[in-house]
Amino acid sequence: MSANTPAAAPAKSKKMLIIIIGVVVAVLVIGGGAAAWFISSRSHADEEDGAAPVRKEAPKVAPTFLPMENMVVNLADPGGDRFAQIGITLELEDAKTAEQVKLYLPSIRSGILMLVSQRTSTELLQREGKEKLAADILREVSRPLGYTVPTERARAAAADKEEDAEDRPSRRRTERNPVHRVLFSSFIIQ
Repeated sequence: MSANTPAAAPAKSKKMLIIIIGVVVAVLVIGGGAAAWFISSRSHADEEDGAAPVRKEAPKVAPTFLPMENMVVNLADPGGDRFAQIGITLELEDAKTAEQVKLYLPSIRSGILMLVSQRTSTELLQREGKEKLAADILREVSRPLGYTVPTERARAAAADKEEDAEDRPSRRRTERNPVHRVLFSSFIIQ
């Protein structure tokens, strides 16, 4: 009998090892299945609750910046002894728009010079004056490209009309202006 005992011990340990590995594999499979079920049932519950499915947005393209030469302009102050030196950079949608703007640059510069020359130094020293000038320059740059930018008065009037006429169908979609913003790179008033 003593000869059978050592042989029986390795057979039992092999069987025990196989049973333990089987139990571990079964636990892992059951746990993975439960996790997959939980995740899928959670995403289905979100869809049923009316939550919008996550959409992948198109990758954003970096805007193109078009710096313009600095401009020196006499201001509309009494006496005519004040002037402004302004550096402007345009934020455009893409390089194609930059090429289009370059074609119209002489008329755009002329329009900007006319806009600035109508302002006073006190107006341009205020933040609101600079913001209004930037909006006017945006309109001036967009005009040769065929886009219209409404003035503040026009926007306010349109908002009043929309409040009065709620029964009208929604406005038709307009094209997006490829000229995003007007940035001042320098602004000196003397």
